Amino acid sequence: MSRSKKIFAGLAIVFVGLLLYVGYDISRRTTFPGSKPQLKERIEDQFLKTDSAKRDSTNTIQR
Repeated sequence: MSRSKKIFAGLAIVFVGLLLYVGYDISRRTTFPGSKPQLKERIEDQFLKTDSAKRDSTNTIQR
């Protein structure tokens, strides 16, 4: 192999290694969509459990 081919092969191996590392890192930080509850249940859990009208500051004004 000529010198330029060795340099190219070395850079290709480093590049593929970096791609594999980035793919592994991203896969560790994300969750598989099928393991999450459905969207409707997540919205209900986050937003519909507390009554926002009770916390509304405009309801506290007495006439």
